[in-house]
Amino acid sequence: MSVDPLSWLVSLEGVPSAFAATRDGIDALLRDRGLRRTSPEQTATSLLRGAHASAVLEGSGSTWEEVESGAGDSVAADAVRLSTEVLSQVPVLGRAPLQALARLHAVASATSLPEEQRGRPRDAAAAERLRGLAELLLADTSAPALLVAAVVHADLATAAPFPSHNGLVARAAERLVLVARGVDPASLTVPEAGHLALRAAYESNLRGYATGGDPGVHAWLLYAPEAFAAGADASPLRD
Repeated sequence: MSVDPLSWLVSLEGVPSAFAATRDGIDALLRDRGLRRTSPEQTATSLLRGAHASAVLEGSGSTWEEVESGAGDSVAADAVRLSTEVLSQVPVLGRAPLQALARLHAVASATSLPEEQRGRPRDAAAAERLRGLAELLLADTSAPALLVAAVVHADLATAAPFPSHNGLVARAAERLVLVARGVDPASLTVPEAGHLALRAAYESNLRGYATGGDPGVHAWLLYAPEAFAAGADASPLRD
């Protein structure tokens, strides 16, 4: 019998109930306000909103209006280009997560890194960290999909396994997990916007995840449901 690698996280105080409440809210949004009138245009809007939010978190100074019109800065352009690739990696993630993550980085870095560095870990330790994350994504687990997405995001953002664009890739991977694991199949919530809305807590909790040991991980997992809920509020379904 295989060991569930995330079982210890599910047992942390307050974590199961926080993720369950957030999932209920997302399910209600998608069921009550989305299923009968979801359109490809709404998915495209969600992806573009997510790209803008992720770019701002990465240091972009572009406004939403600039990004929407295609006139954003280089960071925004990278984020938008990445957003157009995320959904194509849904079938890949389930069978070859390393390939999916490498593709996300290759797309994000397409205009800023030489070809031989795109999609490649920055060193042997980073390659090992990515292999561990891939194993986690392929493992059987009873952990809720939202928790898996949060762990993937934090691990990529804090380990920074690629030579560049790790924040953009981490947030894109989080959205990818939410789609691939059935939380948000049409990608209508905007988790990146949730993190931007809670930016101070987002950045603080990522630092805690990186350096704070088990308490830091626990704090991140209590923060993440709040961000996912805020991301649901940013959905075009709320418009």
